[in-house]
Amino acid sequence: MTHQVQYRNVLDRGAMATALLLLATLVTGCAVGPDFQRPPAPNVAGYTPTPLPKVTASSEAIGGAQQRFVADIDIPGQWWALFHSKALNALIEEGLTNNHDIKAAQAALRVARENVKAQIASGYPSITGGVNVTREKDATGSVASSEVNGAALYSLYTGQLSVSYVPDLFGLNRRTVESLAAQADSQRFQVEATYLTLSSNIVAAAIQEASLRGQIKATRAIIASQQNSLDLLHKMDALGEVSDVDVAAQEATLAQTKATLAPLEKQLMQQRDLLAALVGRFPSDQPSATFSLKDLVLPTEVPVSLPSKLVDQRPDVRAAEENMHAASAQIGVAIANRLPNLTLTANAGRTATQLSQIFMPGNGYWIAASALTQPIFDAGVLFHRQQGAEAAYDQALEQYRSTLITAFQNVADALVALQHDADALNSSVAAERAAARSLELVKGQQRLGAVNYLALLSAEQTYQQASINLVQAQAARYADTAALFQALGGGWWNRSDVALNTQAHDAGRQ
Repeated sequence: MTHQVQYRNVLDRGAMATALLLLATLVTGCAVGPDFQRPPAPNVAGYTPTPLPKVTASSEAIGGAQQRFVADIDIPGQWWALFHSKALNALIEEGLTNNHDIKAAQAALRVARENVKAQIASGYPSITGGVNVTREKDATGSVASSEVNGAALYSLYTGQLSVSYVPDLFGLNRRTVESLAAQADSQRFQVEATYLTLSSNIVAAAIQEASLRGQIKATRAIIASQQNSLDLLHKMDALGEVSDVDVAAQEATLAQTKATLAPLEKQLMQQRDLLAALVGRFPSDQPSATFSLKDLVLPTEVPVSLPSKLVDQRPDVRAAEENMHAASAQIGVAIANRLPNLTLTANAGRTATQLSQIFMPGNGYWIAASALTQPIFDAGVLFHRQQGAEAAYDQALEQYRSTLITAFQNVADALVALQHDADALNSSVAAERAAARSLELVKGQQRLGAVNYLALLSAEQTYQQASINLVQAQAARYADTAALFQALGGGWWNRSDVALNTQAHDAGRQ
């Protein structure tokens, strides 16, 4: 049985000072559980099985510039500016300001940070004050109230200040703060990942729009050429120089080419809807800027960060690492919950039967108490929670490793793509030029009657496919260059607004 002694006499200043000193003293203990250590960077020398070439192939076409792989250059915070498109820069800035996914991620970060502050504050003494007024009637007879000199009916006025403090003996609060701070840092890197994903998606959408516009332009040029051929055939058919079969075949070819135009125009409209959504607009309020490949400049120097730096640059890897940190701290929380817990409390106040007498001598009182509790039997609840926390850490570790491998894969894929995109564009340029020359030669020979009409149809179809392939090869170089910047982390550490989003939780780390 807990026995508390209450003093109803003049407040002893020396005893009260001792009690307050006891309450205010921080009891320093150890923080149980593992201390988190950052995983070392993977021991790999590069991203691809064979060394990368120093430069890519080049070609005389839009997007055909030679690119150089550079290992010692940093990534600018606004990496998209390297494409030298004012319209693209403005669109991304609008997206970073208005996109609702970013706003939601920022709000989640504020929630996480406030949770850290709240948990830190819970480690300090709690002080509450209160005033209580009661009207009582006690039993008469042998029972009498000492407070009111035996009166059965009386009022009681009480003012009280209460102090409560739970010393962090085994680091329960410190490990909880550590876990929440790690979760906040994980959310901070998720904000950065959202920034990177949004900017990359806008760049990719703009490049895809430019590609579709190029394909539509090439298709319309082919349709115009085929229409001219059909008009010529009609004239020749009227003169009896060609058969109706030739005319019908050209009409069928023209109709097939026209049929490819509608899907491209549909994709273009959907791409415009996507751009509007990415910058926080409704589809009916699409951006006025349009994009074409000739308005974009292909970056000629592309970064190849060291593998050891990629671990620090990728926001998804950093977020996974902080999830590990949070899980590690939770092991300490689970262990601390199995150990003794000390609670210190103190109450001080004054009571009187009349409000005007509450500060008179003899009406003060105080109470000081402590309680030490230790779990004895809980059927294994706390033990299994510790086991679960350790399993959660193992899960976070494997998720980190998986995220890391995916990050390296993304970089490797982008580097290989850039190398082969340059070769593919070089081949596409040669194929388009050869197909165009072949078509002109066949047209000339067909007008002279030197070749049959099937040769013309074949030349037209070859040129049509070569033209589309060329536009797609040009767009691929831009898109894969943007993909490399994204795979390397996007230079978020160099952004001018990064300070607001990357404040470290020093209080939670200490």
